Amino acid sequence: MEGFTPWPPDLEARYVAEGYWGASLLGDVLRGEPAGLALVAGDDRLTYAELDRRADRTAAGLLRLGIRRGDRVVLQLPNTAGFVVTFLALVRVGAAPVLALPAHRESEIRYLCELSEARAYVCAENDGDFDYREMARALPVEQVIVDGDPQEFTALAGVDADPVEAPRPEPSDVGVFLLSGGTTGLPKLIPRTHRDYVYNLEASAGVCGFGPETVYLVVLPAAHNFALACPGILGVFATGGTVVLAPSGSPDDAFPLIERERATVCAVVPPIALLWLDAASWSGEDLSSLELLQVGGAKFAAERAAEVPSDLGCKVQQVFGMAEGLLNYTRLDDPPELVERTQGRPLSPADEIRVVGEDGAPVAPGEVGELLTRGPYTLRGYYRAPEHNARSFTPDGFYRTGDLVRELPSGHLVVEGREKDQINRGGDKISAEELENHLLAHPAVHDAAVVGVPDPLMGERTCAFLVVRHTAPTLRELKDFLRARGVAAYKYPDRVETVEGFPRTPVGKISKKALAATLS
Repeated sequence: MEGFTPWPPDLEARYVAEGYWGASLLGDVLRGEPAGLALVAGDDRLTYAELDRRADRTAAGLLRLGIRRGDRVVLQLPNTAGFVVTFLALVRVGAAPVLALPAHRESEIRYLCELSEARAYVCAENDGDFDYREMARALPVEQVIVDGDPQEFTALAGVDADPVEAPRPEPSDVGVFLLSGGTTGLPKLIPRTHRDYVYNLEASAGVCGFGPETVYLVVLPAAHNFALACPGILGVFATGGTVVLAPSGSPDDAFPLIERERATVCAVVPPIALLWLDAASWSGEDLSSLELLQVGGAKFAAERAAEVPSDLGCKVQQVFGMAEGLLNYTRLDDPPELVERTQGRPLSPADEIRVVGEDGAPVAPGEVGELLTRGPYTLRGYYRAPEHNARSFTPDGFYRTGDLVRELPSGHLVVEGREKDQINRGGDKISAEELENHLLAHPAVHDAAVVGVPDPLMGERTCAFLVVRHTAPTLRELKDFLRARGVAAYKYPDRVETVEGFPRTPVGKISKKALAATLS
């Protein structure tokens, strides 16, 4: 695929010879008993046989619409059976889903369609008072498929046909595009091949002890890498367990499902974990089936991690990873000190880790440095982004994560912060540059600088410092302006401060560290 950076031949041969890469495809992950329960989503309760059949029929319907191997399709659906079925159908025909989040709006979706040259866009009919179909009318795609009332578009329910023989993708094909957190403008596309993503989910399922008795509650967006394949939905299907989709991580949504479906595992970001810890004391639901709470997406405070076993009655597992590849897990038999105070150690024996200083040289053992990595499931380049790739990868193919870490003698990593200009708001990654560019389009804004502000619940919140031309816009006015520009709501600033000018570093750059220091 043009724009895709493959692994070098020597590493490719090594990963195949050592068994990290096989011939399995993402469309083949359904390995449970045919009569076993595979998916619970609202009123849908699908066995493995039923889910397999529905995916095959949808795949045949996609072929009838002209979707073929190598095509890209932007997939933007909430936590519904439609998301799971459509994902499986797309990867079976060899079309690569571009996984957008439900919160994305026209600014992000148009960009994803254009960058990926998507043939089609799959969406829900609405999200509250937001109508995806209205947005879809402005998108540069040939097909729009709607899960719900399609209006003039194609109904997802009608993308159905008798299964037919079709060319299968190759394991080395790009199977799915994930989104980067985005530190320089809009998110980059992360190409994950069938074989590297299958290894990602299968190895993760092994580390996390998934099996036929696993009942996995999905409260994060299903399109998120954590919920999809770490081990996530696909890891459950690969080991014969049951996936239960929840509309959100609110205790009001999640706790009744834990009780009703006897959920055993859930993956959350720290803000949700904190809500659950507080709600467990007054909730009337029976949470005794819960065995493991995975917490990732942002650093989870050791003091709160220590409360999970007593307050929720289950083990906690810290997960530190990235859609670009590298995953770190605390192990189920790690001592409490490591579980509570580290973010885990690499998933694979083939993961290569470097912790380096500003000069690029390795730091002393135990010292803080930037994490660099390469391995059998870490990308070699973002899709169609040569200039960004030149900055993000070393000449020998190590990915510069931008994360500042300490490596312990055990191999466990402790995350100490970020080098990249990115805000982690409760697991949602916000590019400061992207938000600044939107704010600069406001007629009253002369200059803008966005910084992260520490927050006990979300980890970080966003503060926009503005130099204005005349009357300063209010926070509400800025949010309305950003909404009209099609910006996802989670990117809106939480706080706005007006200043006369910005402090500068010795080389003339805005000192965001000095700006942040002015906040109380």
